[in-house]
Amino acid sequence: MKTLFIMATLLAGQAAPSAKPEDTEVWTPEPPVVVPGAFVAAPPPADAIRLFDGRDLSQWVSTKDGSPARWVVTDGIVTVAKGTGNIETKRRFGSYQLHLEWRVPAGITGTGQARGNSGLFLASTGKGDDGYELQIMDSYRNKTYVNGQAGSIYKQLIPLANPARAPGEWQSYDVVWTAPVFASDGGVNRPASVTVLFNGVLVQDHSVLKGPTQYIGQPSYKAHGRAPIKLQDHGDPSAPISFRNIWIRDLP
Repeated sequence: MKTLFIMATLLAGQAAPSAKPEDTEVWTPEPPVVVPGAFVAAPPPADAIRLFDGRDLSQWVSTKDGSPARWVVTDGIVTVAKGTGNIETKRRFGSYQLHLEWRVPAGITGTGQARGNSGLFLASTGKGDDGYELQIMDSYRNKTYVNGQAGSIYKQLIPLANPARAPGEWQSYDVVWTAPVFASDGGVNRPASVTVLFNGVLVQDHSVLKGPTQYIGQPSYKAHGRAPIKLQDHGDPSAPISFRNIWIRDLP
């Protein structure tokens, strides 16, 4: 009976009781460090939707209950208010081009994953940390598993390079997200794929995802439609992450 239960949970795309987070951590080889060029501001093109323009969070809600987002907006920057939970866009998106700038505070402490941890969920598929996560964290001279460093699709896709800037400096993600397409019976006609430029350096090149992020166990797809974009309140004890200049363009 126990064997049947384990098989059933695996087939359902979830972890067996004996599975551990460490099972899906990859530590080598480490992506090469690439010193990025000077930071260049990226104003939105004419057809872009401003998801955060520095004034308010009117485009965002709490993932938990749909109430107004409670992160802190000051001087054109929004900062995670620890303990308030993830926030997500009011709008739902399919495929898109996205620009986002983020900053780990100067003087941050901690090591590994406990160092400025957050995440950009390219499509939120539920409450909590459900969805397809592009990792955000301090990866400047900070060793962790390579499929969990900045620029990775968490626990799935290792970045091609590590162009992270030092804490206190602004970083940028430019993302082209191709949403998955599902058949009427829930099968996958086209898996999701993503291209990511991290500080102007290519770190994901039309990378194909196996499904939404799974902290323990292997990912698998479950049919969904257009979805919000989510930013993570990871609860990192070291310091909260800040964001600015977030815009998006719908793609066919």
